[in-house]
Amino acid sequence: MNRNVLYFVIGVLAVAAGVSGYLLYQEQQKTSGIELNLDNNGVSIETK
Repeated sequence: MNRNVLYFVIGVLAVAAGVSGYLLYQEQQKTSGIELNLDNNGVSIETK
């Protein structure tokens, strides 16, 4: 296998690992619980 191809494959895997880690981090940052909204239509309660 050509050395440049090997470096390219390692780089692609590193970028894929970074993107996957970022997406996992974003998913964990989402808040969960209850959202209470009060507006002209009245009160609405949503669970997250």
